[in-house]
Amino acid sequence: AQVVYTLTRSDDVDSVRFSIEGEPVEVFSSEGIELDGPQARDDYYDLLPPIFLNPGMVLVLGGLLVGFVPGRQLRAIISLAVIAAGWLFLNSYGTAPMGAPVLAGQNLFLGLEMVPVRIDRLSVIFATIFLIAAALNALYGWLHATRIEASMGLAYAGAAVGGALAGDFLTLFVFWELAALTSVFIVFAGGTHAAFKAGMRYLVVQVGSGLLLIAGIALRVQAGEGLAFDLMSLREADGTIILSSLLILVAFGIKAAFPFLHNWLQDSYPKASAVGAVMLSAFTTKLAVYTLARGFAGTHELIFIGAAMTAFPVFFALIENDLRKVLSYSLNNQVGFMVCAVGIGTELAINGAAAHAFVHILYKALLFMSMGAVLIRVGSARATDLGGLYKSMPWTAVFCIVGAMSISAFPLFSGFISKALIITAAMDGGYFWTWLVLLFASAGVFHHSGIKVPYFAFFAHDSGKRPAEAPLNMLVAMAIASVLCVGIGVFPGLLYSILPFPVEYLPYTVEHVVTQMQLLMFSALAFVVLMRTGLYPPELPSINLDTDWFYRRFLKNLAVSTLNGAATAR
Repeated sequence: AQVVYTLTRSDDVDSVRFSIEGEPVEVFSSEGIELDGPQARDDYYDLLPPIFLNPGMVLVLGGLLVGFVPGRQLRAIISLAVIAAGWLFLNSYGTAPMGAPVLAGQNLFLGLEMVPVRIDRLSVIFATIFLIAAALNALYGWLHATRIEASMGLAYAGAAVGGALAGDFLTLFVFWELAALTSVFIVFAGGTHAAFKAGMRYLVVQVGSGLLLIAGIALRVQAGEGLAFDLMSLREADGTIILSSLLILVAFGIKAAFPFLHNWLQDSYPKASAVGAVMLSAFTTKLAVYTLARGFAGTHELIFIGAAMTAFPVFFALIENDLRKVLSYSLNNQVGFMVCAVGIGTELAINGAAAHAFVHILYKALLFMSMGAVLIRVGSARATDLGGLYKSMPWTAVFCIVGAMSISAFPLFSGFISKALIITAAMDGGYFWTWLVLLFASAGVFHHSGIKVPYFAFFAHDSGKRPAEAPLNMLVAMAIASVLCVGIGVFPGLLYSILPFPVEYLPYTVEHVVTQMQLLMFSALAFVVLMRTGLYPPELPSINLDTDWFYRRFLKNLAVSTLNGAATAR
């Protein structure tokens, strides 16, 4: 017999009712599933909760499983298998164009619609690169990742994938907090007292981001805007700032390391282990870039925030002695390009933000891998302790140079074909001064990451150290990342074909190649002149103060003095 389904959704009742031939069968309500017919309730609970339809949960659950597995190599093998399963799960959804996503797992929570899975070209490209980064992490940490790093690292990657695929704010919040909680254990795994203290500060900042996010979500729900995670406006038509949007923007900005909100990054990443820093470099800030692109594309305030992010880290990186901290400032600089592109908001700019996030994860991981290998073999990543290592670590030096050329946007390397999209979008949009700042920042990144990191680690003065080459598994991970950096640079269509919007841009024009090479050569000339004249900031064993001094020292001392004064007055 033919069965006819009639779906009725009532606006004044938090439920969705189904009927078959006029007879009520089941009710999906805020209390779960209730049956009015003879069917057993358990028949409808055989299915997993909707959030488990998100491929990120494969990695989250796999990470918890890996924590109970003995042996580092076995944990790495299982991690790779879990990542492959997550990849297959993601691919089973296919893809969809912007504006017409594939949705899965829709359900009601307290009368509000949740969408645990949203598949479109923006979400898929971020989920894809997060999975690639997770695989590289597993290979790199094959012999050196601790139980905590292997377990929490995989779950951390799953939280990033899950957040990128979330179609509603509540699902995003769950993965947002999962990313915070899993990553803090990676900082703790650095194993030193300094790592523990940095991890506690990191946790406070990340939880603060989550509190701001949930507060913004609550205000949106109160205003009747629901849980849908889509493009938002920061201002009303009359220019008044919308409080809920502002809270959410600041929450995203903390994870993206906006200026004055950035210190958690430079504080924590260099204190993680060699393996942990590679994990940390991939996910948190790029998940934030994704959320900004999804929720605040075209918000012009982000143009100025992003431009500032590209510029100010250059100065700190130039005077920093710890090369992993140099890379942390460089990470800040590169995320600034993405934030700036999101603020411009055109299709070309959003493509640029997504492309740059994709290649940045690869070359930044490669640079952190090379410095991690140095840290393992030498015991230090400080420029004053290094030099001349190319003699005994030649492959690590080569891979570091590939990462350096990629981040510097040399033609035929990945950074060239992604950064070009952003700079062109700024010029096409009429943002001339922003364009100039981006050019300055491009020259600066060549100084501090393109030249400084490989030069002082592997060349410069000979430290006399002759450590063994990096372990084979680390070399394999660095080799794969290097091949991807060069392959994307030589064949940009491979990346352009999966960007959110159709790409008609041609990066390899005579004008663009010549202009970029002129910028790089003049930057290199400036480095040589500064070195020869003794004006380049010397590498010194020192601690450089950043804006976190105000709350780590000034506000702390002020609070202690105030409390002591109050106690004395009593």
